[in-house]
Amino acid sequence: MKDIKSLTLEQLKEEMTAIGEKPFRAGQIYKWLHVKLVNSFDEMTDLSASLREKLAKEYEITDLKQLEVQISKEDGTRKYLFALGDGNTVESVLMRYHHGNSVCISSQVGCRMGCKFCASTIGGCIRSLTSSEMLDQIYKISADIGERVSNVVVMGMGEPMDNYDNVVRFITMISDENGLNISQRNLTVSTCGLVPEIRKLADLQLSITLAISLHAGTDEKRKSLMPIANKYSIAELTDACAYYFKKTGRRLTFEYSLIAGVNDTEKDADDIARIARKVSAHVNLIPVNPVTETGFKPTAGRDTNAFKNALEKRGVTATVRREMGRDIDGACGQLRKRRMENLT
Repeated sequence: MKDIKSLTLEQLKEEMTAIGEKPFRAGQIYKWLHVKLVNSFDEMTDLSASLREKLAKEYEITDLKQLEVQISKEDGTRKYLFALGDGNTVESVLMRYHHGNSVCISSQVGCRMGCKFCASTIGGCIRSLTSSEMLDQIYKISADIGERVSNVVVMGMGEPMDNYDNVVRFITMISDENGLNISQRNLTVSTCGLVPEIRKLADLQLSITLAISLHAGTDEKRKSLMPIANKYSIAELTDACAYYFKKTGRRLTFEYSLIAGVNDTEKDADDIARIARKVSAHVNLIPVNPVTETGFKPTAGRDTNAFKNALEKRGVTATVRREMGRDIDGACGQLRKRRMENLT
């Protein structure tokens, strides 16, 4: 059966024509799926019974099941564990800010990038998510809280650029005026640095924010933390970032996880500032989440602020990411990992 929730409006019009229906039916169905967020054809009450029956035979509607939700007593952050149709699980996080609700979604079940400080990569990558499985994380959370989601970050489990086609289709659909119509300027996609895909994305000239997981200022140190650095050097990554900025006019963000005694020295600040200045990037400092298997510990708060000040003295704008949901399984992959361990 075909995955109807992954079809763009234009593709859905083609499908309707192919099954002998009028193209305008596509608009009705699209609204039910992506605005009213229904999970069955029977709920599409302005369609004839015969068309609903025909749709049910030809198509399936992706419908994630909420297995667990953890709610932070500190700031109301919600961490969700969803079951996919094949029994695999993914995580999503709702963060409430004064400017609106932000949801961080996963793009893969697990991850094959192997970054040393990340829980998502433990166990490797099982598969990539479809566009509908990415969309439905947002739809389920929006329905759960009864509020609109205004910002989306593709920075959960998985490497988005390792699932390039589905992620691009997701961006197209979530920002479609016929769907939830979330502005592309309110979408952020994170990558550990797949250079060809960054260049390919640049050519689309989207209005999203691209965040690069940098985490080290030299190739040697980056290789010790991120296997992708063995394939693409910082020079190659920087060139791709410059190309992205030139093609889109959108300023990039460098994500930088501060690990105590590993990448938080004055020399590290020097290296990062030099790279950031080349592409006018903003640096987002993130105290690394402690994960038992890695042994890494976050840089102390005082030292984090000192690192931020060091970057600013070198002409780079920097912020320290506010830690949300510290009292729940906040790091990507931890909630899923715990559930898998309990099942074995």
